[in-house]
Amino acid sequence: MVAIPGSEILGSALHVISQSLLIPVIIGLLAFMIYAIVSFGGLISEYTSRIRIETKQIEKIISEFSNPGTPDNIIEIMEQNQDLPYGYRETITRIASHPEMGSKSREALARKLIEKEEARAAKSLEKTDMVTRLGPTLGLMGTLIPMGPGLAALGAGDINALAQAIIIAFDTTVVGLAAGGIAYVISKVRRRWYEEYLSNLDALCESALEVMEHGQTQTTYPVRS
Repeated sequence: MVAIPGSEILGSALHVISQSLLIPVIIGLLAFMIYAIVSFGGLISEYTSRIRIETKQIEKIISEFSNPGTPDNIIEIMEQNQDLPYGYRETITRIASHPEMGSKSREALARKLIEKEEARAAKSLEKTDMVTRLGPTLGLMGTLIPMGPGLAALGAGDINALAQAIIIAFDTTVVGLAAGGIAYVISKVRRRWYEEYLSNLDALCESALEVMEHGQTQTTYPVRS
């Protein structure tokens, strides 16, 4: 077989690059595994301290907004419901604290505050989502990288070197899949929590905006007999 000029140099360069990645891949897998375990502990802690809001409670608060339907009343209701998550109370209070704004301005403020909560939820999920995707990828890299020298050792009759390469390949695969699986469960559970949280917040914001707009309309344009 005729060798292509320069192919040996390129092949050697690729071999050096791939082998030099083995240590960073192993370090990355160990870091992902530690992070996944710590995050799983954080998930358990978050579950035990999580404030669960029933639909009836949201319905009750929305009903109270309309009686008498003033910004001060909305703020007072938020202060009375201390069992609500802090994000609910802060967002609704900030919206009701600006009765001088027009309806469009209040809607823009509410949208911005909701987007802030969405960004906070996304930031909490992005790390575990990254581990979910990169964990198995690094595991696959850790599987393939040592197999080249292992097969070369097999051709040379060095069984011990082949066994060592296979052990590294299997260990990195298991660690990568385990880290990715744990991170996937964490992201799945937290995403469901955050979707419920944002759905309730959106309902409360829409109700507060409607009540304030109705009250402002009555104040600005009083009904004449």
